[in-house]
Amino acid sequence: MLQGLSILLVAQLAGEAVARGLDLPVPGPVIGLVLLAGGLLLMAARPGIDIEKFGVVGASGHLIAMLGLLFVPAGVGVVQQMHLVGQYGWAIVATLVLTTLVTMLTTVATFLGVKRLLGASGQ
Repeated sequence: MLQGLSILLVAQLAGEAVARGLDLPVPGPVIGLVLLAGGLLLMAARPGIDIEKFGVVGASGHLIAMLGLLFVPAGVGVVQQMHLVGQYGWAIVATLVLTTLVTMLTTVATFLGVKRLLGASGQ
C-alpha cells in the first residue's frame, strides 16, 4: 500500500514539475496521470512483469473508497451558510437548472456538428 501510494505521489509530483517547468496550461495531476498510465502500460507490455505487485491498484482502490470524505468540508460549508441557501434558494435552483440545460444543449449541438462533419467527410 505504501509503495503504491508513493508511486502515485511521485507521478503527481512529476506532473507538477513538467506543468510548471514547461508553463503548460494543463494541471500537473493530469500530466502525472498520463505519465503514470504510460509507465504502467510500458511495464505491462514487458513479459514477466506483473504491474499488480507495485501496489498502485490497491492504493488507488483505498483512495477511491475514501473519496466521500472530500465532500465533508463542502457539506459543512453549506450547512454553515444555510441562511444564504434559504435566502437565495430559488435563484440557486434556477441557476442549476438553467446551466444544466445549457450544458446539455451545447453537448448535443457539438455532437451533431461533429457527426455532420465526420459524415460529410466520410462519404
